[in-house]
Amino acid sequence: MIKEASYYEKIDKNNVWCKLCPHNCKIPCGKSGICIARKAIRDENEDTILINSNYKAITSLAIDPIEKKPLYHFYPGTNILSVGTFGCNFKCSFCQNYSISQQEVPYKNVSSEELVETILSIPNNIGIAFTYNEPFIWYEYVLETAKLLKEKSKQKKVALVTNGYVSKEPLEKLLPYIDAMNIDLKGNDDYYKSLCKGSLNPVLQTIEIAYKTGCHIEVTTLLVTDENTDEKSLVDIRDFLSNLNPNIPLHISRYFPRYKQTSEATSLEVMKKAYDILKEKLNNVYIGNVSEEEKKYIIS
Repeated sequence: MIKEASYYEKIDKNNVWCKLCPHNCKIPCGKSGICIARKAIRDENEDTILINSNYKAITSLAIDPIEKKPLYHFYPGTNILSVGTFGCNFKCSFCQNYSISQQEVPYKNVSSEELVETILSIPNNIGIAFTYNEPFIWYEYVLETAKLLKEKSKQKKVALVTNGYVSKEPLEKLLPYIDAMNIDLKGNDDYYKSLCKGSLNPVLQTIEIAYKTGCHIEVTTLLVTDENTDEKSLVDIRDFLSNLNPNIPLHISRYFPRYKQTSEATSLEVMKKAYDILKEKLNNVYIGNVSEEEKKYIIS
């Protein structure tokens, strides 16, 4: 099924302008935006329209502990149905899910009605998490599913695991249906530009808007040596979050070589230094991608 995208403008007969995220891609007919998922095609009137090519397309589905998102302060000890599609509006050189984020892959079409029925049928499941790839580029399907789920059961929860790279208007339209978000805060603006092909300020805006509208938020930072582990980068992350609320959970994750990023794994010493800096103003800092013994060393 073809699903016309929201948040775009027609430039002329052959080009459209996507406004879902800050890339604001100008997309010629027959091409896709940077996210892969939003594509310009001819309609029956021979005009160019923008479609959401991953509408209904599910590539990944699993029941996960909520802590795996990671969301440590949101109904801890519960399970949530996790789903993902293909595509992403970032090009992170270290992406752990690059096999689905950077290319279109085989998928199964599942309507919002079918997905909601699945959510409601699973015992001891608190709701749904849109994750694995970037949920904001799945915008129409996420909004449709979240609204329908809330109509069927106000008790069920909707979570997003996201890079936060979305424009203000679509974010604010979706937020009333979102209960929790884990948002990546990757580094300074140079980091975003060089490693992710994006920019920092829209992500800060997403975190601030989500927090101020009452959505539960937690933040994740993957620590990559010599990229975002300098003191200034860490202090900037710490101070931004602490100024919003020092109780916002921050998950710092140890980097290992992956995808196109071949630099050595982040050392435990660098992780420890980062943890100490962040803990100066943040009350809930958690360590990921380390063993229990390594964690004890970092937090000692």
